[in-house]
Amino acid sequence: MPWWALTSSIAAPVLLITGGAIAQLLQPKTYSPVHNSISGLARLNATDRWLMTAVFVAVGLCFAITAIGLRPAHPAGLICLIGGGIATLLVAAFPQPIHGASEAHAVAATVTLVTLAIWPLCAMRRNGEVPLLTSTGAIPAEVVIVALAAWLAIDRHGALLGIAERLAAAAEAVWPFAVSASAWRALGHRVEQTTAVNERTPLSLGAE
Repeated sequence: MPWWALTSSIAAPVLLITGGAIAQLLQPKTYSPVHNSISGLARLNATDRWLMTAVFVAVGLCFAITAIGLRPAHPAGLICLIGGGIATLLVAAFPQPIHGASEAHAVAATVTLVTLAIWPLCAMRRNGEVPLLTSTGAIPAEVVIVALAAWLAIDRHGALLGIAERLAAAAEAVWPFAVSASAWRALGHRVEQTTAVNERTPLSLGAE
């Protein structure tokens, strides 16, 4: 598990949550995080929309980079994670218009939601060494993430849209970090220790 993949995995939720919070503070009082979507922060008439657009781009790239380095996961899960990253980039590329809705944006947002919702199950290994990639770790996470995604889908035009979207997005952004940290702990340190032992062995043999 390379360090850069772990770094990108933690950067995604940090950027999404902090960047979204800062962008929200820049909006007029008519914007409500309870009722309005995250995408509204990058709408064509949003205040300083470049900030949330940059956050979407950075988070999408982080998902893709994490997937490239998360080798212990099943390839199907990595494809989903990369797909979620690309879809997040498309969310930034197709912002919501000033009036009405953008079909391209809606499709990109839906693909992001779905691919990141199913990737924990797709990334699962039957006899994996990484705890969060086993059924014991992945299935409970899958249940929680799917439940939040379903709430968002049901309340798409409801009074709690902002809360539903933020909870679903946060869960989907945090899980790749949790899996990466689990892989780093289960495999990364062990590899370092093995390397160290191999480097010491010739010296000890020579001394004998």
